[in-house]
Amino acid sequence: MKNILEKYAKLLCHYSLELKQGEKLYISTTTLAQPLVREIYREATKIGVHVEVAFSFREQGKILYDNAPDSLLRQEPTFHKLAISEFDAYLNIRAPFNLNETNNIDKAKRKIRTEALTPINNIYFERTADRNAPNGLKRSLCQYPTQANAQAANMSLEEYQQFVFNACHLFSDNPEGEWLKVRAQQQHIKEYMDKVSLVRYKADHTDISFSVEGRTWINSDGQTNMPSGEVFSGPVEDSVNGKVHFTFASIFMGQDVQGITLWVENGEVVKWDAEVGNKVLDEVFKIPGAKFFGEVAIGTNYNIQRTTRNILFDEKIGGSIHMAVGQSYKQTGGKNQSGIHWDMITDMTESGEIYADGTLIYEKGKFLI
Repeated sequence: MKNILEKYAKLLCHYSLELKQGEKLYISTTTLAQPLVREIYREATKIGVHVEVAFSFREQGKILYDNAPDSLLRQEPTFHKLAISEFDAYLNIRAPFNLNETNNIDKAKRKIRTEALTPINNIYFERTADRNAPNGLKRSLCQYPTQANAQAANMSLEEYQQFVFNACHLFSDNPEGEWLKVRAQQQHIKEYMDKVSLVRYKADHTDISFSVEGRTWINSDGQTNMPSGEVFSGPVEDSVNGKVHFTFASIFMGQDVQGITLWVENGEVVKWDAEVGNKVLDEVFKIPGAKFFGEVAIGTNYNIQRTTRNILFDEKIGGSIHMAVGQSYKQTGGKNQSGIHWDMITDMTESGEIYADGTLIYEKGKFLI
């Protein structure tokens, strides 16, 4: 395990975050991820990086919501705001104690807290839009395997560890080299898609089209997410038309929503249905901006071939596509704004096809270009 965590730390510090001497790194995680944080701290310190760590503890969020008056919920977290505003790099390590510990929080209190955090989130989206900009923020999101995630994935902890590390290419003698291969392969796809105007996703269960004219496709190559393996963009907001069915379960605020079907006209979701969790959709589509799409994407990580109820991995499944309702990513040129960004995923390996300006470029989970 120590050897794997050392490799993980080096990959995150050198490849994902490209840390340089004199920079400041902010890490947020839980106390469960201490073994990985130790190795990251060691590696970053060798580089000459100043590291600050924010560890959260079991049920910290629930304690806050259960006990804080509204006035406290409206206060911005001081150090988090400072770090997001001024640090050079930000690493968020997912390492949950319990995936459901805040499921039953009062909706009104959650709304107050969300509104309080919105200014910080806006700074985050601005700074991460271009990590190489003068005020850019290099960021990465990764996973430390915990029992909570293993249980959600219906795996033992050891199985889940193997799954996570394999998805990150950590069993390779040269993990960074593997991600550089991913970068090169996906760059070809990105450059092709940047020249495309109209895209169509088609399968037995789906036929939906959208314009990406003037938008930018992003090569997600393991820097901003580890693991990664996807290319994505933002559709022209009023151009999405058709029907899309998502074959994999989607998770929203800890609730499973299965068999989602959306009907879309001129960019707006006008009708929706789910085999399980339809009431969740009813609530989601009350949120401003949620009826429009902020992302369209194609998963390319073939080391991930099953869902685990963790979007960091599930949206990267090789042979899948996903679409997200809500907030756009600024770097794609997307303009939709919303308090949510919810990815919904569908399998394309059985009957899936993708057309770009009328040309078949993808069939049954594989690119043809």
